[in-house]
Amino acid sequence: MWENKMVEMQFVESSNIEQIGYDADAMELHVQFKKSGLYVYSEVPLAIYESLMNADSKGSFFNREIKKVFRFEKR
Repeated sequence: MWENKMVEMQFVESSNIEQIGYDADAMELHVQFKKSGLYVYSEVPLAIYESLMNADSKGSFFNREIKKVFRFEKR
């Protein structure tokens, strides 16, 4: 069961992703998509979040490094 803790989200430049947030304590990556809502990815290392935030294409990085790698929950 997850706690309803607010994660600070940042708007990003992307055609599919609206906002991204990271909970370092829980190692959760929060991704708010423009069309499909909020997804929370579990056990995501801080380095992956930082690389995502620094990527020229957030969508390409997400699809390559996160999408089919980490467990997720739609919220």
